[in-house]
Amino acid sequence: MIQIKYPKYLANTLKLNAKDFELEMKVSSLVKLYELGKISSGVAAKVLNISRVEFLELLSKYKVSIFETYNEDDLSEDIVNA
Repeated sequence: MIQIKYPKYLANTLKLNAKDFELEMKVSSLVKLYELGKISSGVAAKVLNISRVEFLELLSKYKVSIFETYNEDDLSEDIVNA
């Protein structure tokens, strides 16, 4: 578990309660790590306790394309798993 201290006004600025703010920080950090190619969609989905498809759908909310980090190895893996 990682704990991050933040001023209460930050959550208030986003009009979120503490629990929703914590979830937003978790999701947005995983989305960014995925966008940077640091983690896979499967890892992000597992951390969020959602399916990989749900995570890939979530990316659109953050305007992150699944195709920018999608490579030949990912395609091969998807074909094997299809």
